[in-house]
Amino acid sequence: MYIEQIYTSCLAQASYYIESEGEAVIIDPIRDSEPYLSLLKNRNANLKYILETHFHADFVSGHLELATLTNAQIVFGPNANTSYKCIVADDQEEFRVGELVFRVLHTPGHTMESTCYLLLSRENIEKAVFTGDTLFVGEVGRPDLAVNPNLTSTDLAKKLYQSIHNILMKLPDNVVVYPGHGAGSACGKNISKERESTIGMQKKCNYALQSMSEEKFVKIVLDGISPAPIYFTHDVNLNKNGYQSVSDTLSKSLNHLSSKQISSAIENGAMMLDVRLPNDFEKGFIPGSINVGKTGMFAPWVGTIISPEKKLIIVCNSGEQEEVVSRLARIGYENIIGYINALDDWKIDKQEIDIIESIHASEILSHVNDTSVILDVRKRIELELGFVKNAINIPLDKLKDNLNEIKKTDNLLIYCAGGYRSMIASSILKSKGYQNIKNIYGGFNAISKNIDSCII
Repeated sequence: MYIEQIYTSCLAQASYYIESEGEAVIIDPIRDSEPYLSLLKNRNANLKYILETHFHADFVSGHLELATLTNAQIVFGPNANTSYKCIVADDQEEFRVGELVFRVLHTPGHTMESTCYLLLSRENIEKAVFTGDTLFVGEVGRPDLAVNPNLTSTDLAKKLYQSIHNILMKLPDNVVVYPGHGAGSACGKNISKERESTIGMQKKCNYALQSMSEEKFVKIVLDGISPAPIYFTHDVNLNKNGYQSVSDTLSKSLNHLSSKQISSAIENGAMMLDVRLPNDFEKGFIPGSINVGKTGMFAPWVGTIISPEKKLIIVCNSGEQEEVVSRLARIGYENIIGYINALDDWKIDKQEIDIIESIHASEILSHVNDTSVILDVRKRIELELGFVKNAINIPLDKLKDNLNEIKKTDNLLIYCAGGYRSMIASSILKSKGYQNIKNIYGGFNAISKNIDSCII
């Protein structure tokens, strides 16, 4: 038996390759097929099944393209309804792969079709469980994504309680838990950085697996859930009903645009998405651009602040355009009309350039005056680490909807934890007509080391 976790850091997502006797299974693949095809080729194995734990909301699964390329069968759990051919398995149904067996454990709660796959050895011993978004390390899946007129988040939380306590917690303590996400994913409130665990360890350490009533479980699981990013519904629809190939997305998106074409597109409603890192972006950008640096949780942040329906023009460093388009395709963003490398052509044609001023943490006090507003764009939970006195907290994912809390005449000093999100926020505010903006290098991490008197 061979098991490999394929972890995609920018999505905080884990897919799995499991092989026995030359036959393989892949669980929850992302849209990029190459890593899986390479594994199959290098290990001289045939892909038999693609097991999907549910209809993913935070990324577009690679199940359709992978199935086409390998002739493998796609498997979903009970309640799944798709527009393409797949196996909709029954609870407890088993799928044999080499000497291994995968048993379907229907675990509704995160969504109604949510399913875990229990791996049994040839001796019928329970070895591991692939839990998708039902159970994470230190957390459980959020039960608010599949609500409808007949099903509330409370209803789903109750089903999640039953799935956790009556199914997963009854597995042997030594069964390995392989979750669908790690820290940073929006599919759970506070997922641990560890990427695997055991049922026994989760019984000890996971707050949601402690002895409690269903009523209490519902209350604590629903408490403090941030609103789902705007792209989640879009991705669920693609995963249910299908999508175009990544190669088709690339062919229609990789158009090098002139400054004249860009100006025309902007006039017709296109948005500039500048993916250069903050230190490059601040020195000069096309007015109205939104900066989401091509690092870390790049694609999820794009999906959080920009609608998937918006036409996009990419600003990136030379040679990065294909990678950027591919990473955006992972979350179903395909409405890209072209790109420009850095601002070379824009500058040559003497087009207008905007900038954002940044200051070091040690300079904050010298910039504070009667019209200053210090804006903290971190998540609410991050405030427990401390915050600047009198700062206004508007988390980045809520900024666009709460601009009424700050005036365009305010002198804004903006910080996050390390400087990445504050530049995104600064670019959003600039695009909305705010001019008196100063970004703080290094964010709260730098502030707390430099100005103790400002910190609570």
